[in-house]
Amino acid sequence: MDVDWETRVDAAWAALDSYGEDRAEEFRAVIDGLAAELPEGHPVGLFERACAFDSTGHSDRAVPLYQEALERGLDGYRSHRTAVQLASSLRNIGRAEEGAALLTAELEKGEGKGELEDALRACLALCLADLGREREGLALVLGALAPHLPRYQRSMANYARELVADGPA
Repeated sequence: MDVDWETRVDAAWAALDSYGEDRAEEFRAVIDGLAAELPEGHPVGLFERACAFDSTGHSDRAVPLYQEALERGLDGYRSHRTAVQLASSLRNIGRAEEGAALLTAELEKGEGKGELEDALRACLALCLADLGREREGLALVLGALAPHLPRYQRSMANYARELVADGPA
């Protein structure tokens, strides 16, 4: 992988919407071609293929690729993206409990997620909602939203905590 390869991958992803649903297979072929430029089994190639399946409505085919990418040592920013995307795909195929466990563990690590922190919490909230734990999910989303509000940050953060406390604070 080099800057040129990354640039071409970014350009392919930027064009995703231009393919539409009727040309999803064509888009996946573009990503497959780029992934094939990497050594076979390269975690980044597996990740990109998983993303292509995921983004074109095939969460079931994305899950094993995400898992293999992590097993083969995917790290850094892409590994944090994989946690969010894998959990979302697991939820989409009826395995929300596994998705929630994955994201809970990721949150507990508390390291290096940066800009993905809110997405991680939003995805966890969706998994929790599927598990009948809507109040916990809403608390996560409000807690993630609060710092971005121009006003009422403190209030929203308190309301988020109240949702999962034994009673009103």
